[in-house]
Amino acid sequence: MRTLNVNLGERSYPIYIGQNVLADSHCFLPYIKGRKAAIVTNETIAPLYLQRLIDSLPGKDVTSIVLPDGEAYKNWEVLQTIFDALLRDRHDRSTTLIALGGGVVGDMTGFAAACYQRGVAFIQVPTTLLSQVDSSVGGKTGINHPLGKNMIGAFYQPKSVVIDTSVLKTLPEKELSAGLAEVIKYGLICDEPFLVWLEEHIERLRHVDPESLIEAIERSCAAKADVVGTDEREAGLRAILNLGHTFGHAIESHQGYGAWLHGEAVAAGTAMALDMSCRLGWLSEAQRQRALRLLIRAGLPIAPPGEMTPDDFMKYMAIDKKVLDGQLRLVLLKQLGEAVVTSDFPYNILKDTLSADYQALAEQLGD
Repeated sequence: MRTLNVNLGERSYPIYIGQNVLADSHCFLPYIKGRKAAIVTNETIAPLYLQRLIDSLPGKDVTSIVLPDGEAYKNWEVLQTIFDALLRDRHDRSTTLIALGGGVVGDMTGFAAACYQRGVAFIQVPTTLLSQVDSSVGGKTGINHPLGKNMIGAFYQPKSVVIDTSVLKTLPEKELSAGLAEVIKYGLICDEPFLVWLEEHIERLRHVDPESLIEAIERSCAAKADVVGTDEREAGLRAILNLGHTFGHAIESHQGYGAWLHGEAVAAGTAMALDMSCRLGWLSEAQRQRALRLLIRAGLPIAPPGEMTPDDFMKYMAIDKKVLDGQLRLVLLKQLGEAVVTSDFPYNILKDTLSADYQALAEQLGD
């Protein structure tokens, strides 16, 4: 087992990474101070791993809360079912919530923990690659609104993050690829040597090679922990973690939550950010194509939905969380391994990026 630390003073917490750590009570019991705990999971994960986690909590009075599976259920109505169960079973301020699932379960459980009796402890147990390398670390919690993704929520840090790589064996191939979009992101924004490593190991990752997965997850979590430790509430630096997300969230909102996996939308959004960085003269065409080829090799789309118009994108991008004082800010690349958050770009460049023919490029690079 490998251990990292997210350094946030008195709110610092460990990240445990390894195979079969879900069965290790030492990863859980030190962070559950009260007698009661509640495991929040979904109907897909519950039959696979719920009992294994309950067995790792000897002596605890455990409530199991099973949510419907999917991004479409990341809303107020389903959030209320968590509160209903906590109140029904008389959980008090000493309880601990445990999120057993992907990003939707983790975000909703964290938000419920931030709100319930004005704040109770919670633990993240991410079961998808995307949640293991991204959403479980850093304390962003929340739900979606029909007009915008993750627009309602709170910054609320977990007590620990427990990443069991063995659960990825049951992850569908499409969802594994979606997680690789976030892994590749770290190489693009702050770690070009990691990008080189990914180019050498991408096939092993897609074949769920245990050693390669642990290495990729550790390096991704270390990169995110460093950024979060410097800028917990996204006052500046942390925004670089959103490479491709402004475009990607627009895709998810327009298509309907769950129609595209988050990682798929981020991959297409990253292709758009690469395009714009190239148009601004920051990236060469060779650098852009290098990054795009890695996304394609990871099994990811680099073209947004063909029916989306520039106006469709702008409708949703205008209410992105990075909009500040009415100005749209985008995460772009000065070079591979160096991201920048900027609102200093000509509108015609953005319009050209939104109008580009990504499908033709995907077909060209995929040959």
